[in-house]
Amino acid sequence: MVNNIIAAQKADSTKLKKKVLLVINCLQGGGAERVVLTLGQGFYELGCEVHILRFKPLMQYKTNPNLNYHVLKFKPYKLIPGKERRDKIFASAVDKYVTSHIGQPDMILSNLDRADSILSYSKLPNIFYVIHNTVSLLYKFHKTSSAVQLKARMAEIYAKHPCICVSAGAKQDFIKSFGAITPATAIYNPIDRDAIKKQADAFVPKYDNYIIHVGSFKDAKRHDLLIDAYARTDQTMQLLLLGQGKHKESIQQHVQALGLEDKVIFLGFHDNPYPFIKHAQFKVLTSDWEGFALVIAEALALGTPVISTDCPSGPSELLPKNNLMAMGDVEAIADKMGQAMKDPQQFRAPFNEELLPVNIAQQYLDFMNCTNSVVSSY
Repeated sequence: MVNNIIAAQKADSTKLKKKVLLVINCLQGGGAERVVLTLGQGFYELGCEVHILRFKPLMQYKTNPNLNYHVLKFKPYKLIPGKERRDKIFASAVDKYVTSHIGQPDMILSNLDRADSILSYSKLPNIFYVIHNTVSLLYKFHKTSSAVQLKARMAEIYAKHPCICVSAGAKQDFIKSFGAITPATAIYNPIDRDAIKKQADAFVPKYDNYIIHVGSFKDAKRHDLLIDAYARTDQTMQLLLLGQGKHKESIQQHVQALGLEDKVIFLGFHDNPYPFIKHAQFKVLTSDWEGFALVIAEALALGTPVISTDCPSGPSELLPKNNLMAMGDVEAIADKMGQAMKDPQQFRAPFNEELLPVNIAQQYLDFMNCTNSVVSSY
């Protein structure tokens, strides 16, 4: 009799457990990919059943055993002519896979443009887009000759489901770019402070007395400005660059041209960057744009001082004004780096506990609950 009662209670618990699906193209090294895994853990801590679906098998992060992983390969569908037709057909395959292998999620979170485009054709309910960046700058709306067509296509995609932007600045930019086309909110990225601290103790880097920059070698990060500014300091600390990307070779050439090969160290991608961040004298960010600036919040979780350019969204929401420097200004960056080299501790800042995964995941669920009654009006 007792066993029957326990079994019934377990069955009721299973029925009540919310099912959350996070969709992303792959889990190859990047900020959005880390966010997906961390947010998944937050939902798990809230008692949710969490699934992650990706379209490429690429994986550069350690898998969290609390999450369920799925791969539905997009590659075979590349033979289908026409991008929209291809995405529409693949969306049908995604719907079929989710229904048969996962069931009906209470919330589906689409991450980055590949997943966003595909899920815009999905027939599944409860889809939300996560906007990880400042879209007008990422897609160069002010420079691209086809900006009108691109914005129209993106507006068509994002009007179909509610949107969750990863910072207030990203939300403002989203609305300025597309208008009030859908319910939208700003929810910061989650930071698993305990996990980060544990990973930060995995090893001690062989370097000491250094500055750290963590980020892909792509347009937004402005490694060129960072190197030029660093060259104008006294270089009493080495500069360690953690990441990979299309501009890495050109930045290496720039470093050589300035004769800084012994001062600037290229470390490549590391699935655990936290020991390097923990032991750095300070963290520097020179981006022209960010969505949230995940690396800033992670550095704050480790107590590492941070200086950053005051780009349109992210850094100013995480750092005091004293820690910010003018965007695109080599002299201002060099001056702030020089100050930090002399006294890094003046750029320490507190970690906001509202960023813990369970708190951020709850905000997602709260937004889902408040939009359920109004989505149909959009």
